[in-house]
Amino acid sequence: MIYSSFKLQAASQQPLIKRLVVVGLGLIGASFAKGAREAGLAEEVIGVDLNEQSCQRAVELGIADRCSTQLLETCRDVDVLMLAVPVLALSKLLKSLAALDLSETIITDAGSVKGHLLQAAQEAYGYLPKRLVPGHPIAGSERSGVEAANADLFKHHKVILTPHVETDPQALQCIQALWQGLGADVESMSVEQHDLVLAATSHLPHLLAFGLVDSLAKRSENLEIFRYAAGGFRDFTRIAGSDPLMWHDIFLANREAVLQQLDQFRGDLDALRNAIAEGDGRHLLGVFTRARAAREHFSTILAQRAYVESMLDNDLIFLAKPGGRVNGTIRVPGDKSISHRTIMLGSLAEGVTEVEGFLEGEDALATIQAFRDMGVVIEGPVDGRVVIHGVGLHGLQAPPGPIYVGNSGTTMRLLSGILAAQPFDSTLTGDASLSKRPMNRVAKPLRDMGAVIETAAEGRPPLTIRGGQRLTGMHYEMPMASAQVKSCLLLAGLYAGGETAVTEPAPTRDHTERMLRGFGYPVEVHGATAKLESNHKLTGTRIEVPADISSAAFFMVAASIAPDSEVLLEHVGINPTRTGVIDILRLMGADLSLERVREVGGELVADIRVRSAKLKGIDIPLELVPLAIDEFPVLFIAAACAEGRTVLRGAEELRVKESDRIQVMVDGLTTLGIDAKGTPDGIIIDGGQMGGGEVWAHGDHRIAMAFSVAALRANAPIRIHDSVHVATSFPNFLALCKQVGMHVEPEVQA
Repeated sequence: MIYSSFKLQAASQQPLIKRLVVVGLGLIGASFAKGAREAGLAEEVIGVDLNEQSCQRAVELGIADRCSTQLLETCRDVDVLMLAVPVLALSKLLKSLAALDLSETIITDAGSVKGHLLQAAQEAYGYLPKRLVPGHPIAGSERSGVEAANADLFKHHKVILTPHVETDPQALQCIQALWQGLGADVESMSVEQHDLVLAATSHLPHLLAFGLVDSLAKRSENLEIFRYAAGGFRDFTRIAGSDPLMWHDIFLANREAVLQQLDQFRGDLDALRNAIAEGDGRHLLGVFTRARAAREHFSTILAQRAYVESMLDNDLIFLAKPGGRVNGTIRVPGDKSISHRTIMLGSLAEGVTEVEGFLEGEDALATIQAFRDMGVVIEGPVDGRVVIHGVGLHGLQAPPGPIYVGNSGTTMRLLSGILAAQPFDSTLTGDASLSKRPMNRVAKPLRDMGAVIETAAEGRPPLTIRGGQRLTGMHYEMPMASAQVKSCLLLAGLYAGGETAVTEPAPTRDHTERMLRGFGYPVEVHGATAKLESNHKLTGTRIEVPADISSAAFFMVAASIAPDSEVLLEHVGINPTRTGVIDILRLMGADLSLERVREVGGELVADIRVRSAKLKGIDIPLELVPLAIDEFPVLFIAAACAEGRTVLRGAEELRVKESDRIQVMVDGLTTLGIDAKGTPDGIIIDGGQMGGGEVWAHGDHRIAMAFSVAALRANAPIRIHDSVHVATSFPNFLALCKQVGMHVEPEVQA
């Protein structure tokens, strides 16, 4: 029987196809049909279901234009045929379709198992149809049937397409467009990978939930068990309310992948049982901390979907409005460089290391995750507190896969020195921005020490580091001042035979040398040379991370250039190798004083008071350049507000940071009306009146924050594109801006 209805009101867009047929009007099929009809993706939407009542309700509810219980009645001149039937029903259905002339029809599905679909298609047709596009929406509900149809079910959910080798590109494009028209995020994956991943993330949890509820229900005390079950039990077992028939089919169709995941989980479960039986608290704590961190990470991604989308689009815009004063007392986040090193050395130490003031930014969190992947138990961070259960210099374990470090060049460069001496192979990867940055500056000297390191073209990530190599100490004369290169080689030297010495052409931050000594490892520093020998150990300790002077620098400049401003920055690290920004600002005429200078955990700290001042242009002394290398973007803003010309030389390293910071700042300042010219190793800036306009940070967090400060002296708003990576180093930057009186906020996207 055929049921039909009047078409809904005008669709929101032009139809992509003429006729869509959806076979199977359960939750997924009915939702797909309803969504396509309401969005106007097809001129006609036809439903097919063996249940006559479902067909009738589908028309009554506006899910389909018409509906039939007979497949053959609907298969004429069909553009797209969606198969939304139980997995084990696909074989019979595809054999029926193979008998029809559907060579121009695109066939797709919504099942959870892709290998079974391709096998069934091969058996039905004798080959894989070119216009077959397997698909799987990662969406669902405990409700089922046509009555549960939801046009928005797939909105903001992933849909995985698994095209085979012969799939027609135009057919693939059409199915992708249909899913995107329903608001889904579409990704591609191989059939094999899909079935294995879904076995782990979807099929196994359902199996465990069904099994646990059934096991508990069979016990004599079942009434008490369910009566007193807390929210955690209900949350975990919620999915046991899913359609039993559907999951019966899935487990049988994807049995090999499910069994593989189940066997692996049983091994992990047995290890947990043994840990409880033996009182192995370290193992339990390791499992629980890693699990909690992973869950929080995924929850953040899911909860901040708009933020993630902005990151993917690389166009999170800061809107910085002109004017404002900078007043108040604030403490910026913990020093990023020190935070990284606490995790690395604490992990390699023997015993427990307690850290206070840890920077909970994405870069430092990437370092934590890297060491968790290598078997280190790390508690936190919670309110800046981290507890690291060190495994010793030789206690790291092979990571389960590539180590992803996001945007953190520090993590990648320093970690490469540690990994070069491990007995296992490892691969370091990063995001798109990091993947453009050169790594030969660490790879080359490490190879000279005996490491085997493979890079992508032009020495860029990913880095593949072969394990089992014997490193030999050496004396390395650095061609360019770089704290990251120096630290990388010193960390490699912990494992290398003999003495490792690094001589730098100009002073750079010495956090690694100071912290090694803080962990009890002997390091000698003679002038420009730092050296150490292997065969010593690191011992767990307590560390208080000072506030990051690189973060404080933005407010130091802000208070200097904004009229009637005064800010006190508390507990800022003033390591002598990091105070270039203070010295340069003072030379420019800044009203800046250090209060309560003291030593905390081997690092000098102070409260920094800054008042408004009339700045003047200067020739920046060469000896100060390496001491302020990360602060130059905001110092360029100070130069733009100063009277006269500022000249920087000897800073070629700025061209290979997260961006070419010289060129990006020149482009932005020019847009704002400032006369700025780049040179091969620096910049020339003539101070003047800044206007507003559009500037691009190119994914560089320090560029975005620098132009945020510039608005204090601009005469019109500044829109700063590509600002998403501010979270990597300064997660509460915007909140502190607001607190002191600056007008910077994310632009609301329409």
